[in-house]
Amino acid sequence: MMKKIKIALIPGDGIGPEVVEQGVKVLHAIERMDQGLSFTFETFPWGCEYYLEKGIMMDANGIDLLQKFDAIYLGAVGYPGVPDHISLWDLLLKIRKSFDQYVNLRPVTLLHPSFTPLKKRSEKDIDMLVIRENSEGEYAGAGEWLFKGKPEEVVLQTGVFSRKGTERIIRFAYEEARKSQRTLTSISKANALNYSMVFWDEVFEEVGKEYPDVTTFSYLVDAASLYFVSDPGRFEVVVTSNLFGDILTDIGAAITGGLGLATGANINPEREFPSMFEPVHGSAPDIAGQGIANPLAAIWSVSQMMDFFDEKEWSEKILATISSIILETDNLTPDLGGKATTNEVGDRFIEILSRAT
Repeated sequence: MMKKIKIALIPGDGIGPEVVEQGVKVLHAIERMDQGLSFTFETFPWGCEYYLEKGIMMDANGIDLLQKFDAIYLGAVGYPGVPDHISLWDLLLKIRKSFDQYVNLRPVTLLHPSFTPLKKRSEKDIDMLVIRENSEGEYAGAGEWLFKGKPEEVVLQTGVFSRKGTERIIRFAYEEARKSQRTLTSISKANALNYSMVFWDEVFEEVGKEYPDVTTFSYLVDAASLYFVSDPGRFEVVVTSNLFGDILTDIGAAITGGLGLATGANINPEREFPSMFEPVHGSAPDIAGQGIANPLAAIWSVSQMMDFFDEKEWSEKILATISSIILETDNLTPDLGGKATTNEVGDRFIEILSRAT
């Protein structure tokens, strides 16, 4: 039977529409090559530029509109004149929380030694999956602003770590480590955060008793940040909180070639709601419209989408094609040392992918 996948497109701001266009081209190419797959798309114009025009980041019934889709493909959000907390809370976090996308998957994989600023590191030295808690923690939005504007002004930002939220992300990570036969490292900060991170560490140990076959490690986030740079090979599967995951994965991007190659998936594992796939390089409004945006992170997120829908063969073929195209300097965008346009990279990518089938 043909598998039909309905995808909501939110191209967003800046270079978002340019890179999403290339990802959609790849999906159309897969559809032509695989008669068992069919994709349908609907585009929503939401984002910061929409906010400047309409005063809202997304329509009031936006969540209801997205509910009917199997996946959301997001380009980028951010634009001068719109505060970051508005763009984050009124679109990205609203989608993540409404659809219980509590798993954030961020691969930190070096595709070519020339891309890393680290000395004498090869592909085998930097290859990990960071699993970030994506629904609560430090980004729960809990807190209070007291006596605003007065000398005694106090701001409280509360991290929320529920038993349900903490256990399910840690269990997901254990399952991934077991399935892939890799080590699992938990990253926290229990020496300073004497409630939330002590609790995190205790849950990590409790759940670990059910997975005696998984080799585990536990680091404080400051030490882990150092090791991400000095010894990244010690990490295979990593699980951590919302804030720490956000920071550590940007370090991961820095050691693997920059944000132009960084991708992320926001997953609802139970598939009760749509999951969301996105490059995480931001909207880069300074280069928007110039045709030089790197689309490889957006295409990588298509690989994550295929993996989520159990199309592992296509997921692997996309990753293999990324590994192939990065060897063709002339067919890369300027950020990777090439002179190709965004469209030219997408077209060449499809040529290589077609040969692999």
